[in-house]
Amino acid sequence: MQNSGFSTSCTTHSRDRPLAAIHVRAAAGRPERGWLIAEGRAFPVALGRGGIRANKREGDGGTPRGIFRPIRLWWRPDRHPRPRTFLPVRPITPTDAWCEDPADRHYNRPIRLTRDASGDRLTRDDHLYDFIIEIDHNTRPRIAGRGSAVFLHLARDNFGPTAGCVAMTRSAMLRLLLRRIGPRTKIVIG
Repeated sequence: MQNSGFSTSCTTHSRDRPLAAIHVRAAAGRPERGWLIAEGRAFPVALGRGGIRANKREGDGGTPRGIFRPIRLWWRPDRHPRPRTFLPVRPITPTDAWCEDPADRHYNRPIRLTRDASGDRLTRDDHLYDFIIEIDHNTRPRIAGRGSAVFLHLARDNFGPTAGCVAMTRSAMLRLLLRRIGPRTKIVIG
């Protein structure tokens, strides 16, 4: 029998492996809005009220410019089944929060809410944090005041600006990011 040159083994489709990169760009004339581009498709996103900034500072409302990697997916198990993803997954509990105080030793890290600790509560009533992709902005090294809690998360219905995150529709989050983003995916902002 002659070899046809075709492999008889199973092939892997591109959708079965993580994306190499996604790009986030501001929309022309609307710095608080933008586009997430992956595999030649563009999805609308909300950006920080301060637009994309090269020199991100705590409280400036800017989305940081740079190349980042996803760390993990946080999700609300009380609202959604566990999503299929290449990322490590952590359920959000009522005591989960994020430290945004530059003077705190836990700055830009997840914390448990206690009487002595306060932070950005991850269990929100408005569904924005039903799915959070944590990225490695200001993590190695962590520099006080350079920005905290920069996530990819769900957008408001009117695509209102974020405090510095990248926010998208639930459909884009579930169909594109959660199923296709992995720990080695580059997130290029700017």
